[in-house]
Amino acid sequence: MSSPAQKTTAGGAGSQPREVIPVSVLAESELGSEAQRERRKRILDATMAIASKGGYEAVQMRAVADRADVAVGTLYRYFPSKVHLLVSALAREFERIDAKTDRAAVAGGSPFQRLNFMVSKLNRAMQRNPLLTEAMTRAYVFADASAAGEVDHVEKIIDSMFARAMSDGEPTEDQYHIARVISDVWLSNLLAWLTRRASATDVSKRLDLAVRLLIGDDGES
Repeated sequence: MSSPAQKTTAGGAGSQPREVIPVSVLAESELGSEAQRERRKRILDATMAIASKGGYEAVQMRAVADRADVAVGTLYRYFPSKVHLLVSALAREFERIDAKTDRAAVAGGSPFQRLNFMVSKLNRAMQRNPLLTEAMTRAYVFADASAAGEVDHVEKIIDSMFARAMSDGEPTEDQYHIARVISDVWLSNLLAWLTRRASATDVSKRLDLAVRLLIGDDGES
């Protein structure tokens, strides 16, 4: 999925472009102790619980810290901003969906069938809780360059999910390119559903058509 995470420019005539410096979160793999990993999990769990009830606007750093039972300063050391929090939560949600996917159900059939299975699974998962999905997706779409690392991580997860669904083995470069296009189409339609410009049925039909046009419905991609 592509996000408009770009360098920002200060306003005003004659102003110089201001580069936004990427600020990294503390990834789970970088945490040295079980206590740190558990703290990170509590923070993300708290973020998702708050977003599930009140959407994007309800996710405030103080509220997350209180619910996760951590100091606000500690929260900022793990996640520098609300956007970093929500984009990281989105990445974890995609990882969870990927881990729970029944690979036996994906195996066999044509690339079209396998990719459609994966797209449909993502649709169902993301449509289950509109407030949570709106919060995570909004943060992802409007993330600036300071969260470029987290945005890139999300893109790699979903592209890999789609590419592996198409492939019987190691995905080819072309399959990764197709996966990137599908992920962009998927995000566009998810946003249309969130803003009530398209029904779940509309989204399903559009994505089915996109997959069919890109890889066909019975041959190799």
